[in-house]
Amino acid sequence: MDYQAMLEFHKEKEAAVTIAVLEVPWDEASRFGIMNTDSEMKIVEFEEKPKNPKSNLASMGIYIFNWKMLKKYMVEGINSGIDMDDFGKNVIPAFLDNEERVYAYPFKGYWKDVGTLDSLWEANMDLLDQESELNISDKNWKIYSKNPSMPPQFLSKTADVKDSLVVEGCLIKGKVRRSILSPKVIVGEGTEIFDSVIMGNVRIGKNVMIKKAMIGEGAVIPDNSVIDEKGEIAVVGENEVYGGAV
Repeated sequence: MDYQAMLEFHKEKEAAVTIAVLEVPWDEASRFGIMNTDSEMKIVEFEEKPKNPKSNLASMGIYIFNWKMLKKYMVEGINSGIDMDDFGKNVIPAFLDNEERVYAYPFKGYWKDVGTLDSLWEANMDLLDQESELNISDKNWKIYSKNPSMPPQFLSKTADVKDSLVVEGCLIKGKVRRSILSPKVIVGEGTEIFDSVIMGNVRIGKNVMIKKAMIGEGAVIPDNSVIDEKGEIAVVGENEVYGGAV
Protein backbone atom coordinates (compact mmCIF):
# COMPACT_ATOMS: atom_id res chain seq x y z
CA MET A 1 0.00 0.00 0.00
CA ASP A 2 1.08 3.57 -0.75
CA TYR A 3 0.61 5.18 2.66
CA GLN A 4 1.14 8.65 1.20
CA ALA A 5 -2.07 8.32 -0.83
CA MET A 6 -3.96 7.29 2.31
CA LEU A 7 -2.48 10.22 4.23
CA GLU A 8 -3.61 12.66 1.52
CA PHE A 9 -7.12 11.20 1.74
CA HIS A 10 -7.01 11.62 5.54
CA LYS A 11 -6.02 15.30 5.22
CA GLU A 12 -8.57 15.99 2.50
CA LYS A 13 -11.38 14.65 4.68
CA GLU A 14 -10.05 16.45 7.77
CA ALA A 15 -10.55 13.13 9.50
CA ALA A 16 -10.01 12.26 13.12
CA VAL A 17 -9.43 8.67 12.05
CA THR A 18 -8.98 7.04 8.65
CA ILE A 19 -9.24 3.28 8.34
CA ALA A 20 -8.02 1.41 5.27
CA VAL A 21 -10.71 -0.93 3.96
CA LEU A 22 -10.96 -3.54 1.24
CA GLU A 23 -13.96 -5.25 -0.28
CA VAL A 24 -13.93 -8.92 0.72
CA PRO A 25 -16.19 -11.76 -0.47
CA TRP A 26 -19.50 -11.60 1.33
CA ASP A 27 -19.12 -15.14 2.66
CA GLU A 28 -15.91 -14.07 4.42
CA ALA A 29 -17.12 -10.71 5.75
CA SER A 30 -18.05 -12.09 9.18
CA ARG A 31 -14.35 -12.79 9.83
CA PHE A 32 -13.48 -9.09 9.78
CA GLY A 33 -14.22 -5.75 11.34
CA ILE A 34 -16.79 -4.31 8.92
CA MET A 35 -17.25 -0.60 8.13
CA ASN A 36 -20.65 0.71 7.15
CA THR A 37 -20.29 4.04 5.36
CA ASP A 38 -22.28 6.80 3.71
CA SER A 39 -21.79 7.95 0.11
CA GLU A 40 -18.78 10.08 1.14
CA MET A 41 -17.04 7.08 2.77
CA LYS A 42 -17.67 8.47 6.24
CA ILE A 43 -18.06 5.56 8.63
CA VAL A 44 -21.46 5.57 10.30
CA GLU A 45 -21.16 2.19 12.00
CA PHE A 46 -18.44 -0.29 12.87
CA GLU A 47 -19.22 -3.97 13.42
CA GLU A 48 -16.60 -6.35 14.78
CA LYS A 49 -16.99 -9.75 13.03
CA PRO A 50 -20.77 -9.46 12.55
CA LYS A 51 -22.85 -12.59 11.96
CA ASN A 52 -24.96 -10.73 9.40
CA PRO A 53 -22.74 -8.01 7.86
CA LYS A 54 -24.39 -5.00 6.25
CA SER A 55 -21.43 -4.34 3.97
CA ASN A 56 -18.29 -6.10 2.81
CA LEU A 57 -15.86 -3.26 3.53
CA ALA A 58 -13.36 -4.96 5.81
CA SER A 59 -10.84 -3.18 7.99
CA MET A 60 -7.27 -3.89 6.92
CA GLY A 61 -5.97 -3.00 10.38
CA ILE A 62 -4.22 0.10 9.00
CA TYR A 63 -5.15 3.39 10.71
CA ILE A 64 -4.25 7.06 10.59
CA PHE A 65 -5.21 9.02 13.71
CA ASN A 66 -5.23 12.63 14.74
CA TRP A 67 -2.65 12.21 17.49
CA LYS A 68 -4.12 14.70 19.98
CA MET A 69 -7.56 13.13 19.69
CA LEU A 70 -6.21 9.61 19.97
CA LYS A 71 -4.29 10.55 23.12
CA LYS A 72 -7.41 12.14 24.60
CA TYR A 73 -9.58 9.07 24.06
CA MET A 74 -6.86 6.69 25.21
CA VAL A 75 -6.31 8.57 28.46
CA GLU A 76 -10.04 8.91 29.13
CA GLY A 77 -10.60 5.23 28.46
CA ILE A 78 -7.74 4.03 30.64
CA ASN A 79 -8.83 6.32 33.48
CA SER A 80 -12.29 4.77 33.23
CA GLY A 81 -10.87 1.25 33.45
CA ILE A 82 -11.44 0.44 29.77
CA ASP A 83 -8.94 -1.73 27.91
CA MET A 84 -7.77 0.62 25.13
CA ASP A 85 -5.39 -1.92 23.58
CA ASP A 86 -8.23 -3.19 21.37
CA PHE A 87 -8.80 -0.74 18.51
CA GLY A 88 -11.81 -2.57 17.12
CA LYS A 89 -13.59 -3.16 20.40
CA ASN A 90 -12.98 0.11 22.21
CA VAL A 91 -10.92 2.78 20.44
CA ILE A 92 -12.79 3.10 17.13
CA PRO A 93 -16.24 2.86 18.84
CA ALA A 94 -15.21 5.70 21.18
CA PHE A 95 -14.60 7.98 18.20
CA LEU A 96 -17.87 6.94 16.55
CA ASP A 97 -19.90 7.31 19.75
CA ASN A 98 -18.74 10.92 19.93
CA GLU A 99 -19.57 11.51 16.24
CA GLU A 100 -15.99 12.24 15.25
CA ARG A 101 -14.99 12.34 11.60
CA VAL A 102 -14.08 8.71 10.92
CA TYR A 103 -13.51 7.75 7.28
CA ALA A 104 -12.89 4.58 5.30
CA TYR A 105 -10.06 4.70 2.77
CA PRO A 106 -10.89 2.24 -0.06
CA PHE A 107 -7.76 0.32 -1.02
CA LYS A 108 -7.43 -1.21 -4.47
CA GLY A 109 -4.70 -3.77 -4.88
CA TYR A 110 -3.41 -7.02 -3.46
CA TRP A 111 -4.09 -7.74 0.18
CA LYS A 112 -4.92 -10.92 2.00
CA ASP A 113 -5.62 -11.66 5.63
CA VAL A 114 -3.62 -14.78 6.53
CA GLY A 115 -5.36 -15.56 9.78
CA THR A 116 -6.49 -19.00 8.60
CA LEU A 117 -4.58 -21.95 7.20
CA ASP A 118 -6.51 -21.74 3.92
CA SER A 119 -5.74 -18.05 3.40
CA LEU A 120 -2.05 -18.54 4.27
CA TRP A 121 -1.78 -21.36 1.73
CA GLU A 122 -3.63 -19.25 -0.87
CA ALA A 123 -1.28 -16.30 -0.34
CA ASN A 124 1.70 -18.53 -1.04
CA MET A 125 0.05 -19.96 -4.14
CA ASP A 126 -0.59 -16.40 -5.35
CA LEU A 127 3.19 -16.02 -5.68
CA LEU A 128 3.07 -18.68 -8.41
CA ASP A 129 0.14 -17.15 -10.31
CA GLN A 130 1.36 -15.06 -13.24
CA GLU A 131 -1.95 -13.17 -13.24
CA SER A 132 -1.90 -12.35 -9.53
CA GLU A 133 -1.42 -8.76 -8.34
CA LEU A 134 1.19 -10.13 -5.93
CA ASN A 135 4.16 -9.76 -8.24
CA ILE A 136 7.53 -10.25 -6.58
CA SER A 137 9.25 -9.12 -9.80
CA ASP A 138 7.62 -5.67 -9.81
CA LYS A 139 10.55 -3.25 -9.61
CA ASN A 140 8.21 -0.39 -8.74
CA TRP A 141 6.99 -2.11 -5.58
CA LYS A 142 9.76 -4.31 -4.28
CA ILE A 143 9.20 -7.02 -1.69
CA TYR A 144 12.24 -7.23 0.55
CA SER A 145 13.14 -10.46 2.30
CA LYS A 146 16.05 -12.08 4.05
CA ASN A 147 18.67 -13.37 1.64
CA PRO A 148 20.63 -16.19 3.26
CA SER A 149 24.29 -16.69 2.38
CA MET A 150 24.39 -20.19 0.93
CA PRO A 151 25.03 -21.96 -2.38
CA PRO A 152 22.42 -21.80 -5.17
CA GLN A 153 19.84 -24.55 -5.49
CA PHE A 154 20.94 -27.77 -7.18
CA LEU A 155 18.68 -29.86 -9.40
CA SER A 156 20.01 -33.36 -10.05
CA LYS A 157 19.54 -35.31 -13.29
CA THR A 158 16.44 -36.94 -11.75
CA ALA A 159 14.85 -33.62 -10.75
CA ASP A 160 11.71 -32.40 -12.52
CA VAL A 161 10.58 -28.93 -11.43
CA LYS A 162 7.82 -26.80 -13.00
CA ASP A 163 5.74 -23.76 -11.95
CA SER A 164 7.57 -23.53 -8.63
CA LEU A 165 9.83 -21.30 -6.56
CA VAL A 166 12.98 -23.07 -5.37
CA VAL A 167 15.46 -20.89 -3.50
CA GLU A 168 19.03 -21.05 -2.24
CA GLY A 169 20.51 -24.12 -0.64
CA CYS A 170 17.92 -26.60 -1.94
CA LEU A 171 18.86 -30.03 -3.26
CA ILE A 172 16.17 -31.49 -5.52
CA LYS A 173 16.19 -35.04 -6.83
CA GLY A 174 12.44 -35.55 -7.27
CA LYS A 175 9.41 -33.97 -8.95
CA VAL A 176 8.07 -30.57 -7.81
CA ARG A 177 4.91 -28.96 -9.22
CA ARG A 178 3.34 -25.60 -8.29
CA SER A 179 5.09 -25.44 -4.95
CA ILE A 180 7.33 -23.15 -2.91
CA LEU A 181 10.53 -24.50 -1.40
CA SER A 182 12.32 -22.36 1.18
CA PRO A 183 16.09 -22.41 1.83
CA LYS A 184 17.94 -25.69 2.45
CA VAL A 185 15.14 -28.08 1.52
CA ILE A 186 16.25 -31.57 0.47
CA VAL A 187 13.94 -33.61 -1.77
CA GLY A 188 14.85 -37.25 -2.29
CA GLU A 189 14.78 -39.24 -5.52
CA GLY A 190 11.37 -40.57 -6.54
CA THR A 191 9.55 -38.03 -4.36
CA GLU A 192 6.65 -36.01 -5.82
CA ILE A 193 5.45 -32.69 -4.38
CA PHE A 194 2.32 -30.89 -5.60
CA ASP A 195 0.67 -27.58 -4.57
CA SER A 196 2.65 -27.32 -1.35
CA VAL A 197 4.62 -24.88 0.78
CA ILE A 198 7.82 -26.29 2.25
CA MET A 199 9.53 -24.19 4.91
CA GLY A 200 13.29 -24.02 5.43
CA ASN A 201 15.61 -26.85 6.48
CA VAL A 202 13.10 -29.58 5.67
CA ARG A 203 14.43 -33.03 4.77
CA ILE A 204 12.16 -35.10 2.54
CA GLY A 205 13.19 -38.70 1.89
CA LYS A 206 12.84 -40.93 -1.15
CA ASN A 207 9.59 -42.00 -2.82
CA VAL A 208 7.47 -39.58 -0.78
CA MET A 209 4.13 -38.22 -2.03
CA ILE A 210 3.08 -34.76 -0.81
CA LYS A 211 -0.10 -33.05 -2.04
CA LYS A 212 -1.47 -29.66 -0.95
CA ALA A 213 0.52 -29.41 2.24
CA MET A 214 2.32 -26.94 4.47
CA ILE A 215 5.48 -28.42 5.95
CA GLY A 216 6.96 -26.60 8.94
CA GLU A 217 10.57 -25.51 9.26
CA GLY A 218 13.00 -28.25 10.17
CA ALA A 219 10.51 -31.09 9.64
CA VAL A 220 11.68 -34.52 8.54
CA ILE A 221 9.60 -36.62 6.13
CA PRO A 222 10.83 -40.25 6.04
CA ASP A 223 11.11 -42.41 2.92
CA ASN A 224 7.85 -43.73 1.41
CA SER A 225 5.61 -41.32 3.38
CA VAL A 226 2.30 -40.13 1.92
CA ILE A 227 0.97 -36.70 2.95
CA ASP A 228 -2.39 -36.16 1.28
CA GLU A 229 -5.59 -35.01 2.98
CA LYS A 230 -7.64 -35.48 -0.22
CA GLY A 231 -8.25 -31.82 -1.04
CA GLU A 232 -7.78 -30.39 2.44
CA ILE A 233 -4.52 -28.74 3.48
CA ALA A 234 -2.20 -31.17 5.22
CA VAL A 235 0.09 -29.77 7.92
CA VAL A 236 3.35 -31.05 9.33
CA GLY A 237 4.59 -29.00 12.27
CA GLU A 238 7.89 -27.25 12.84
CA ASN A 239 10.73 -29.70 13.60
CA GLU A 240 8.25 -32.57 13.49
CA VAL A 241 9.30 -36.01 12.29
CA TYR A 242 6.35 -37.14 10.19
CA GLY A 243 5.07 -40.50 11.39
CA GLY A 244 7.16 -40.29 14.54
CA ALA A 245 10.39 -41.89 13.34
CA VAL A 246 12.89 -41.80 10.50
